[in-house]
Amino acid sequence: MTTEKNQNLSVIGSTEYIEVAGIKNVPAKIDTGADSSSIWASHIRVTKDGILKFRLFGEDSPFYTGRVFKRKDFKAAVIRSSSGHEQIRYRAHLKAIVNGHKIKILFTLSDRSNNHFPVLIGRRSIAKKFLVDVSANHTSIKPKNPKTKLVQKRLKEDPYKFHRRYIKKLSGDVNNIRFKKKGD
Repeated sequence: MTTEKNQNLSVIGSTEYIEVAGIKNVPAKIDTGADSSSIWASHIRVTKDGILKFRLFGEDSPFYTGRVFKRKDFKAAVIRSSSGHEQIRYRAHLKAIVNGHKIKILFTLSDRSNNHFPVLIGRRSIAKKFLVDVSANHTSIKPKNPKTKLVQKRLKEDPYKFHRRYIKKLSGDVNNIRFKKKGD
């Protein structure tokens, strides 16, 4: 439903290239299912005088500059993953440009080295600023778990055997699945 109020909002896709802290063309996932935003940070520590220090991205990231960010005004939060695991993480504001609009985002600092996107932008950061067209992807990244192709192949070969081996035996927990190529 489009209202007059929404007509003034910029439309963004489910993925966007953004600028964050002066670093350009950083791929970001726009996640309307997530409350908060998260950014890949490394070398996170708090000094004796209470200053949060961190670097954006990891040393093996093409976006890593080595620049040390310092914040006196920062927060901590208990973050619960979709699997229910909880961690305490620091949060800090960073300036970003999303679709030409300058915004200040409160980011959770975390190790996102295993994620396809080094930045995740949650709904609190985009509320009342953007509309999200979930059919539009404005990055070249097409995330897909490499194990999915093999799972589909095994399922097609013998659905009953697949169910007994992977689903029933391992309670559907894909972290417990050990993949071997046929013949291994």
